[in-house]
Amino acid sequence: MMPHKDILINMWIEKANTAIEDAQAAYDSKRFENSMNRIYYAIFYMVSSLAQKNDFATSKHSVLLAWFNKKFIYEDKIFDEKLFKIYSKAFSLRQESDYDVSYKLNVEKVKELLFEAKEFIKEVKEYVLLK
Repeated sequence: MMPHKDILINMWIEKANTAIEDAQAAYDSKRFENSMNRIYYAIFYMVSSLAQKNDFATSKHSVLLAWFNKKFIYEDKIFDEKLFKIYSKAFSLRQESDYDVSYKLNVEKVKELLFEAKEFIKEVKEYVLLK
């Protein structure tokens, strides 16, 4: 692997780590919409590290989600389908929370997703760093 590629992968991982820490801090401060946003972006950044590693590029969040599902869940069977469900749920809830001003987040869903996102990041990071 080219050294600059490793640097970019590590930068995505660091962004994911920071975002999940920010998600926890926002949750602890009862800023649940901010927490939801950071949860999603932590997952997005971690999947972006996978994309970087695999020379996959897109500017569309939905395309990255679909690529992750196709390549890592169905074709290569690297990860359990539960990871796609976590990513998909975060994607949907973040969109509703960010763009629908009348949407009220369920605090328990945010708490559950925060826990799941930490597991998602841990599992994907282990894969990215081992391969």
